[in-house]
Amino acid sequence: MINRPSFDAVVVGAGVVGAACAHYAARAGLRVAVVDRGPVAGGTTGAGEGNLLVSDKEPGPELDLALLSAGLWRELAEEFGAAVEYEPKGGLVVASGEAGLAGLRALAEQQAKAGVDTEEIPAGRLRELEPHLAPGLAGGVRYRQDAQVQPALAAAHLLRAARAAGAEVRLGERLTAVRTGPDGAVRGVATDVGEIAAPAVVNAAGTWGGEIAALAGVRLPVLPRRGFVLVTEPLPRIVRHKVYAADYVADVASGSAALQTSAVVEGTPAGPVLIGASRERVGFDRTLSVEVLRRLAAQAAALFPVLREVAVQRAYRGFRPYLPDHLPAIGADPRVPGLYHACGHEGAGIGLAPATGLLIARQLTGADPGADLAPFRADRFPDGPADDQEDEA
Repeated sequence: MINRPSFDAVVVGAGVVGAACAHYAARAGLRVAVVDRGPVAGGTTGAGEGNLLVSDKEPGPELDLALLSAGLWRELAEEFGAAVEYEPKGGLVVASGEAGLAGLRALAEQQAKAGVDTEEIPAGRLRELEPHLAPGLAGGVRYRQDAQVQPALAAAHLLRAARAAGAEVRLGERLTAVRTGPDGAVRGVATDVGEIAAPAVVNAAGTWGGEIAALAGVRLPVLPRRGFVLVTEPLPRIVRHKVYAADYVADVASGSAALQTSAVVEGTPAGPVLIGASRERVGFDRTLSVEVLRRLAAQAAALFPVLREVAVQRAYRGFRPYLPDHLPAIGADPRVPGLYHACGHEGAGIGLAPATGLLIARQLTGADPGADLAPFRADRFPDGPADDQEDEA
C-alpha cells in the first residue's frame, strides 16, 4: 500500500453525479480526486436514457432541484457543444381518456405555479407536435424544459473539464475504507491501491451508495431498482419529443417492488428510438426479462403504431439507486463530519446531476448552498434494517 498526495475532497463514483461533483468542486478551486472501481459511467449512468425531466415531478424539493439543473444543463451544453448530444426537445405527456387528462391537467397547474413551463395540448393538436402518435388520445401537456443528453458522454466531458481544473481521476480502484480520526471526522480513504488523505469524502456511488456509507459507519438504505431500455434500428426522426403516457408519473412515485412498465419513447440524434421505462426491485439480478421487453414494446407501439414494423436492435438494463422516500441524499452527513452524500437519485440522476454537484461544491467550500438541503439529509431514515433488502452485486 502506498500513500498519495492529500486532496481537499475525494469523490467516490465516476458516473454523471460524481463527475458533476468533481467538476463544480474543481472549478471552485478545490483539489479533488475521483475514485471508481470501474470505468467512467460504468454503473447506472451508462445504462440510462439521458432524461432531463421536470415533467414527471410534483412540486417540492425534487422539482426545485430539477429546475435548477435544467438551467445548469443549458450552461454545460453551451460549454461542451454537441459533444454531449444535448437536445432541448421538450416533453409531451399524453392521456388516453378524460379522467387521465383531468389528473394531468391538475398536476400541470401545480407545476406551473412552481415555475414549470407547461402548455395543455388538446386532442386535435397532438399530431401537429407528433404526427405519428396514435389517434384517439384525449389530450396532453407539453413541457418545453424537458431535454435529453447522452449520459456517458456527459459524464466523460464533466470529468475532462474537472481534470482541466486540476482534478485527478483514478479508475479501476476500489474503495476499501473511509478513514476517520479520534474525533470521528473524515481523514481520507483507503483503496486497494493505497491511502488518500482528505478531510472530505463525497459518496456519489449510485446504487452502491449504501455500501460506501457503511464504510463510514452510517446507514443509508439505497436499494437497486432494475430497469430495461429497448433500442430500435436507426430511423428518420419520427419521434420529435420525449413522449410518455400520464401513468408514468405514478410509476416513478411508486414504492412497489413489483414490476411496473410505462412506455417513454424518444428519438436520438443518431437515429435509433429509445423505449423505456420499467421498474422492479429484484436485487442485482441482471437476467434478461422477455416479459418486460414485450410489455415495453407493446406500450410503445400503442403510442406510436408506426413502431410495430420497426426492428429492435438491442436491449440493455441497469439499476437505479432507490431510496424509500424517492428523494436523493445530498449534502453533509451530520453523523460523520467530512462525509457528504450525492446518491439515491433513482432514475433522475442524469437530470439532477449538475444541481447536485453545484450544491455539494458550495458545501465543500463553506459557501451558502442557496437551497434548502434539509429534505435530502442522509440521516432522515430510521436506524433499523432497510425493508426488502436485496442481494449485493
